[in-house]
Amino acid sequence: MRMKRLMLGAAALSVMAPAAMAERGTDGQLNIIYWQAPSTLNPYLSAGTKDTESASMVLEPLAGFDTAGNVIPKLAAEVPSRENGGIAEDLKSITWKLKPDLKWSDGSPVTSADVKFTADYCMNPDGGCAQLARYEGVEKIETPDDLTITIHFKEPRPNPFTAFTGSQSPVLQKAQFEACTGAAASTCTEQNFGPIGTGPWVVKEFRTNDVVTFEANPNYRDPAKPAFATAMIKGGGDAAAAARSVLETGEFDYAWNTQVAPDVLAQMKSAGKGETLAAFGTLVERLELNMTDGSSDQPEGERSTAKHPNPILSDERVRRALSMAIDRGMLNEIGYGEAGKPTCNLVPAPEAFASDNTGCLAQDVEGAKALLDEAGWVVGGDGIREKDGRRLKLVYQSPINPIRQDFQALIKQWWQDIGVETELKTIDASVFFGGDAGSPDTFQHFYADVEMYANNFDGTDPEPYLAQRVCAKMPSPETQWQGENINRFCDPEYDKLVAELGKTAEQPARGDIAKRLNDMLTKDSMSILPLIARGRFSAKSVTLGGVDMGAWDSELANTADWFRIK
Repeated sequence: MRMKRLMLGAAALSVMAPAAMAERGTDGQLNIIYWQAPSTLNPYLSAGTKDTESASMVLEPLAGFDTAGNVIPKLAAEVPSRENGGIAEDLKSITWKLKPDLKWSDGSPVTSADVKFTADYCMNPDGGCAQLARYEGVEKIETPDDLTITIHFKEPRPNPFTAFTGSQSPVLQKAQFEACTGAAASTCTEQNFGPIGTGPWVVKEFRTNDVVTFEANPNYRDPAKPAFATAMIKGGGDAAAAARSVLETGEFDYAWNTQVAPDVLAQMKSAGKGETLAAFGTLVERLELNMTDGSSDQPEGERSTAKHPNPILSDERVRRALSMAIDRGMLNEIGYGEAGKPTCNLVPAPEAFASDNTGCLAQDVEGAKALLDEAGWVVGGDGIREKDGRRLKLVYQSPINPIRQDFQALIKQWWQDIGVETELKTIDASVFFGGDAGSPDTFQHFYADVEMYANNFDGTDPEPYLAQRVCAKMPSPETQWQGENINRFCDPEYDKLVAELGKTAEQPARGDIAKRLNDMLTKDSMSILPLIARGRFSAKSVTLGGVDMGAWDSELANTADWFRIK
């Protein structure tokens, strides 16, 4: 029996290997629900978690991260180190070796040329790569033979595990994508919706913002995997319905991001058909404050661009007052309970990189009012402040989710208490996180003053995540509205400090720089208002085995190991 097999040691598994080889595709269909439906299967064209994780069933990096945050080989034969000669003594290069005889799902060989192409694809300045920060500092890539890739950095790179490490930075097939570089990247619908990969699955059909169906990859490098013959990711609905479909009805095997109030989730679990999974890492629910003018007052093509500063939020005193008015403890109580913790940090973990910034945790309504008084915003007859003929009114948007709408309602009330009028806007999560250059409602366009969402980063080192906020990474029409600097924060001193982090090796100095960068975004500029450090919560059927959900990589990174408990 499969459950019994899990309990056997490595030696016993090796003895059973011949029998296991016949198991590919014997467990029927795997049904997964992501209530935020995938919009693309090309993670270089979307920073949305729903897209990068769905893509991880097909596309793979050279290395990934295990549940403890350790780097583990995927397409690479081993993880480079100084000891094995893979990392240069001067830290200016890292050399990867591909596993021999790797094949793409179409049967063609995987070579170092595919890896080099992928870097060139993302670093093309006209392509608007959503994961560009993972290629920070790359100078050139050499491929002396079909299995060898040497990445050269402009400066010594103490953390070389950024490019091609983790599901946010997988390898693309050069033959499929070579006509899709630069400005053409977003136009290649067939490639972006059906990438050829090396993972355990092959895309059968992709219906954007709806459903993706897969079949087992016949050329997957482990002939015994995946156990399932087919798989499906269904999108749409909401978090509660997704959780219910696993925990109560048993319709699905796995539900991602069960962002549901704790008491509701407990009731669902009582049905006995599923169980919840939790992993705590770097996921932070926060408010992004737009430093540019996202209103329709600006011409199309100039909204939310550096040409037009935000007429209200450019004043740091206003941003600080908005933060002071929020009771983060109450938000956590109604939304997450033990699954969350109020935070003032964008990077709440690991401990070596987490600032001791706690100044935002105590609500201070009177202090917020005093700051707005100081900034010249005068309370009008209806309680809303005005200055120079302008009302203190903000548009606050969020993807649709019951907890987020509860947060919006509370925050709107707290801001009204200090004289701020707030217009709430909700957007379908699949659209909000979709990365469609033609949609005005994506979180990258940011056609609002405030938006709320959460994301995290692959691995345990926050350098690529913090590098997303440099000036050059603002989304704009010139980048197909891709880019990781969502709120358009720009400080040359921040950019210099990111560069310093990139060449600093020793702890605690490395941690100190990361903490300083975190504080520049949060405590100092108040351009990002962290709210809750959330656990990553999902649900699985009691009949689904092999799931190993961690906080440091895609939840779907090990679907090759999932199986039906019989």
